[in-house]
Amino acid sequence: MSNPRPNSKILCFGEMLLRFSPNQNELLLQSPALTARPGGAEANVAVALARFGAPAAMATVLPDNALGQAARDEVRRYGVDTTPVVFAPGRMGLYFLTPGAVRRPSEVLYDRAGSAFVERVADAFDWDALLGGYEWLHVSGVTPATGPNGSRAAVELVEAAVRKGVRISYDGNFRGKLWEQWAGDPPATLGKMLAGAEIAFADDRDFALVLKTKFEDADPHARRRLAAAAAFEAFPRLQRIACTLRVQESVADQALSAVMLTRGADGEVVETSTEAIHMTGVVDRVGGGDAFASGVLFGLWSGWSDQEALDFGLAAAGLKHSVPGDFNLFTATEVRAAMGDGGFDIRR
Repeated sequence: MSNPRPNSKILCFGEMLLRFSPNQNELLLQSPALTARPGGAEANVAVALARFGAPAAMATVLPDNALGQAARDEVRRYGVDTTPVVFAPGRMGLYFLTPGAVRRPSEVLYDRAGSAFVERVADAFDWDALLGGYEWLHVSGVTPATGPNGSRAAVELVEAAVRKGVRISYDGNFRGKLWEQWAGDPPATLGKMLAGAEIAFADDRDFALVLKTKFEDADPHARRRLAAAAAFEAFPRLQRIACTLRVQESVADQALSAVMLTRGADGEVVETSTEAIHMTGVVDRVGGGDAFASGVLFGLWSGWSDQEALDFGLAAAGLKHSVPGDFNLFTATEVRAAMGDGGFDIRR
């Protein structure tokens, strides 16, 4: 697919990690083998956008050692501009993923305290200079959860983007395990980020946390509409909210649908939705939300309708469930093929 807007760039900002996973279906350290792959929510989005054909860049702080350089090189080989990456003394952030199986859910163990990003991100960038030349900024709730420096950096960057007229894409990505490790204030901090966002990848749970309220309805679709109405009232800059709804029969058998809720006239909430896609034999769901966000963002960046962008995002998320690792490595052409009725025969 040709690039419709070659001079309209997207900056993704957040911590890159190395992910370690045991062999398929094993528990962590059940055997000595671990597979290492780079990842991180914002890097996942940057890689997917670059694979789709958008000019995406990654801004982060990496340790000035072989691990940091390898992480930078991995995203760069997929077409991500890594010019904004800063190298500094420190360690690489890690996380350990024990994949789920049958009735056992996946489990994440973070080891990122004291990383180069966590320790230095607040003072590593000149925010106005960093944002120069970008139309979109993609951030997520992971960064402020990493600690005081991450919270300060995330809020300052969003505020700088608002001042400069850079459009902001925000993914809720609430990380309770990280917030529990320090005395942060998730509602206040995430609320400041949402206040600058034009599109939010979030659901009723995210808005309930930030707005300190509850959206009570047995129907998850109704809860999302209630949350969207409250969010649009609380955050005047917010124009779109997109999220998925997952139904799980087991770890490997899941159905995924999506909805986009748009600010309409006179406070009306306009809803765009998709039919569910059914996935049997899920390989790896980690990064599925990032694949969805990148697909929707790519569609909006490309000037597509809300329905086209939502359908593309859901198809991208579905494909991500078929490959191991955080990154969604499919091209826009491959995502579009997955949206059709081509079946599952071998393509020759």
